[in-house]
Amino acid sequence: MTLTELLESVRRVEVRTNRLVNDTMGGAYLSGFKGRGMDFEELREYMPGDDVRDIDWNVTYRLGRPFVKRFREERELTAVLAVDVSASSSFGSANRTKREFAAEIAATLAMSAAKNGDKVALLLFTDEVELFVPPRKGRRHILRLVREMLMFQPKKRGTDISQALVFLNHVLNRRAIVFLLTDFLHTEAGRTNGGAGGARVPASRRDVIAELGLTNTRHDVVCLHLHDPRESTLPDAGLVTIEDAETGELLELDSARNSVRERFAAINAERLAELDRAFNRTGIDTLRLKTTEPFAPVLQRFFELRRGRRRG
Repeated sequence: MTLTELLESVRRVEVRTNRLVNDTMGGAYLSGFKGRGMDFEELREYMPGDDVRDIDWNVTYRLGRPFVKRFREERELTAVLAVDVSASSSFGSANRTKREFAAEIAATLAMSAAKNGDKVALLLFTDEVELFVPPRKGRRHILRLVREMLMFQPKKRGTDISQALVFLNHVLNRRAIVFLLTDFLHTEAGRTNGGAGGARVPASRRDVIAELGLTNTRHDVVCLHLHDPRESTLPDAGLVTIEDAETGELLELDSARNSVRERFAAINAERLAELDRAFNRTGIDTLRLKTTEPFAPVLQRFFELRRGRRRG
């Protein structure tokens, strides 16, 4: 791609995502996340009307009278876009790949954050950290992030979500909102995946769900599961050879047989169900976005649900 073509691509994404933020998303992002982070402000004696949940029991015990902690709402948040750029992200059965889909979603989130005066960081990862752009503000910064998401050429092909999360936990000094965009095909906590080659995650890798749970105690993690429906169903196309994009493993299937197509669909349905059960156990907010459907209305509903839970 030439420089002119690259700039045109970035400009198209900017225009499209700006329109989504202004016309569809509205203030949903702001209401869904503002106030999530709190900075300690002072410790003072309890006064009638104070919330008893704010009592610092250790200080109260030592001094013999009740004290409460006071916090102030953070006016500025940091949003981190952690985007999987492994080889499986190059797959796309519709008019765009999962990586292009991820870039548009991430750009929409970045524009939303920028509109609210928040900083945005970018992490691109495979089975290693490929690129980290520290959090900053401004249109030029956002355009750089869009450019990297569209054009960065990763060195590796595999996926290691745990390593990406460990990296973020080391470099982020303050609580942040971490949007994890991945297809979860090769990193299901030691299970055999449902992808074409059925590659097994090496036992040496840290448990993905456990690492997500740990990261969620330090930050506000939102998992955006990018799902191409073609990865869960086989067409009736006779003998087909499927290649695992990350391992190169080949699998030959007779897709003309109903039993083969049904078995393929059943395995992948269970894979998705198990992933959902794992996320439910950890309490991590998860959203499955299909590459064949518009994502903005789904994101908007998600933000509104978060706002409702916080008010409740």
